[in-house]
Amino acid sequence: MVSELETEPVSRQPHAGDTPEDEMIRRPSDDEADALPLLPPSASRTPAPLPLAPLPKLAPAPGVEARQRRRVVLFGVALLLVLLGSGAVAHLLFGVPAGMLLVVGVVITALTFDFFNGMNDSGNAIATVISTRALPPFAALIMAAILNLAGALLMEGVAKNIAGNIVLGAHASAAVTPLMVLCGLLGAIGWGYTMSRFGMPISMSHSLIGGVVGVLLIAGIRLNFHYLGGICLWMVIAPVLGISLGWLLMVSIMWVFRRVSPYKMNHNFRFWQILSSACMAFMHGSNDAQKAMGIITLALVAGGVHVAKTSSGPEIPLWVKFACATVIALGTGIGGRRIIGTIGHKIFKLTPVHGFAAETAASGTILLATLLNVPISTTHVISSAVLGVGSSKRLSAVRWGVAGNIISAWIFTIPTCGLASALLYGVLHCFGFH
Repeated sequence: MVSELETEPVSRQPHAGDTPEDEMIRRPSDDEADALPLLPPSASRTPAPLPLAPLPKLAPAPGVEARQRRRVVLFGVALLLVLLGSGAVAHLLFGVPAGMLLVVGVVITALTFDFFNGMNDSGNAIATVISTRALPPFAALIMAAILNLAGALLMEGVAKNIAGNIVLGAHASAAVTPLMVLCGLLGAIGWGYTMSRFGMPISMSHSLIGGVVGVLLIAGIRLNFHYLGGICLWMVIAPVLGISLGWLLMVSIMWVFRRVSPYKMNHNFRFWQILSSACMAFMHGSNDAQKAMGIITLALVAGGVHVAKTSSGPEIPLWVKFACATVIALGTGIGGRRIIGTIGHKIFKLTPVHGFAAETAASGTILLATLLNVPISTTHVISSAVLGVGSSKRLSAVRWGVAGNIISAWIFTIPTCGLASALLYGVLHCFGFH
């Protein structure tokens, strides 16, 4: 007979009146032992731990985003009322000409556009470096803001082309009024703000071009279709270059480092991805910040403000450069979290080597366009480069549904902004504003 001390403790249903010691040392009865399942000798009698239920995700408080949107809209309306009131006081009490007040309004609106441009395009320079955790978000935003400022101050060819080549001839330039430029800006800002709320990385550059061209068309201004045709041509060339260079660079990297483990390669590419992200931020400032500079200069010329002329177009005033560069840097520093998430996560799951390839391909494309003084969409370029890098792995790795939504927003940007701006100008013109 086996003693009770030699018997292993067996898990069973407790009897009434059992103490904890009874539970551990009492031998089960024959009927209870027959009912126990047979275990192989190698099986452990220790009960398996219960699986832990996943922690519930913390959802944002209901109505928080709606309240934020209302605050932004109310702030914009309040700012507009303050500006209109200040303009009325300056005109009635101090005799400031209405044309000069319109020029001031264009400058303020253009800087607002530049700020939203920086917010919308903040994802262009730093989405990949944040999504791969090569840099923390705060450090990436500061880096992008500083390099956007540097790029905007060092380049001006794109701004000169916008200020001097949208309309054809000196007579057409004289027919442009600050109100036309203002309506074009308001249409672009409205579209850009709406799309940023949905997380769609649209082109603020094309929003601006579409808004201004729509107003000039309805006003009967003679446009330089040769220059505008070049911009439209680069709307196609830039994404194609981004996809092609991204795919080619990623395939080349994978072939060169085919014998290196993915972990080691991604670890070593973190530094190079930070460098490529810095280049992307600089090129973004060198091209995108130029649009607001050109529009402000165009408004200054239309408002009769003296601007120095050169053979390549009006000279960009130094204060315009500093103002636009500073504002776009602030917008980039604040950043658009939804757009960063769309580029860095939703299109394709990025690693440091993917981020390096995408940003290098995009930077090269933007550099080529900037040297040719062509305003292009940096948003189109970086998004296309991410698509090219993702498709080098396999076509199914790219979330083509998200990419299709972005492309749809691109297609509707110019006509929507042009129609909205033209409608606004038409309404104001009917009420006697010129």
